[in-house]
Amino acid sequence: MILVLGAGYAGLAAAVQLAARRVPVTLVNAQDRFTERLRLSLTATGQQVADLRIPDLLAATSASFVPGRVTALDPKAHTVRVDDEHTLHYSTLVYALGSVADTADPHAYTLNSATDAARLARRLTGLDRGTVVVVGSGLTGVESAAEIAERFPALTVVLAGRTEPGAGLHPRARKHLLAALDRLGVRLRGGVTGLHPGRVDFADGTSLDADAVLWTGGTRVAPLAADAGLAVDGNGRIVTDGTLRSVSHPDVYAVGDAAAIRQPYGLMHGTCQGGMPTGVHAALSICGGPRPFRFGYYHTPISLGRHDAVVQFTRPDDSPRRIVLTGRLAVRYKEAVTAAPWPAYRRMLRLPASGAWWPRGGRFTRAAAR
Repeated sequence: MILVLGAGYAGLAAAVQLAARRVPVTLVNAQDRFTERLRLSLTATGQQVADLRIPDLLAATSASFVPGRVTALDPKAHTVRVDDEHTLHYSTLVYALGSVADTADPHAYTLNSATDAARLARRLTGLDRGTVVVVGSGLTGVESAAEIAERFPALTVVLAGRTEPGAGLHPRARKHLLAALDRLGVRLRGGVTGLHPGRVDFADGTSLDADAVLWTGGTRVAPLAADAGLAVDGNGRIVTDGTLRSVSHPDVYAVGDAAAIRQPYGLMHGTCQGGMPTGVHAALSICGGPRPFRFGYYHTPISLGRHDAVVQFTRPDDSPRRIVLTGRLAVRYKEAVTAAPWPAYRRMLRLPASGAWWPRGGRFTRAAAR
């Protein structure tokens, strides 16, 4: 039996592609709702997002869905333990358990799940005034700070990070991003050195009273793979070969954030842009034989509230090109691409079951069956 662990962007792509080819597959996920991580900043500010249910998507397919949390993996016995209650056996495993915010601080909110985001929304809604500190000046931090500032104008929003927001963008894109944050009243600060009840310490030795702290400063993966004896990198991600198989256990494919996938330009970083192709590739390799995986980035869309955005088009190595979209056009572009995963999964289910279909340039190209 083929077993897929995790139903994020990568894991669900693998399960759907296998189901489309009438391959018996079991998908395990902690909840039956698909979490659009790209939209968790909306949930965190009390905005409604689509309620997407995994069993509905997989209905009338060969796939089985098991709700539960993976608690142990035994690659020698080819078994997975779910909720410490029952055991599932596999012949081939797709490991797609993703990542979570790299903090265990009880004083910080996170965007690990829709439940976590909703908890922050309740806190923000209950504040008439006060200060919210968003830790981490990466894309999630920027989008979250902008959404909070726009949705709750009475609150003071501080975005704190070791680097300037938009540091990796083309100067024109970075200028627009910084101007948007300034227009929304978001204040920029340097790195954070400590969190305390109601207070944040900064690297410059100063402190700031805070009514809520949102942590977006990096991610980490679960120790499950390392504990099971799979080869992992220094961050606990499964090290893969060129076909996305574990270098230590070739009957295990690793995809998405939980995998250390090397390309000619370096290691891939976690986004749905890269995650979905890894899931599709793993499924097609299982069906038609392992093939080398090649991936190049295309764009970096960034929301700046509901009425502004910037889209940075990139080279395959994720370095910025000169092409940039801003304002309303960028908003429409980003809404279109972030809405794409669920329709894309449905289109995968309609692909012909015979032959080998490989993703190429955003489309599926038929290759000779192996």
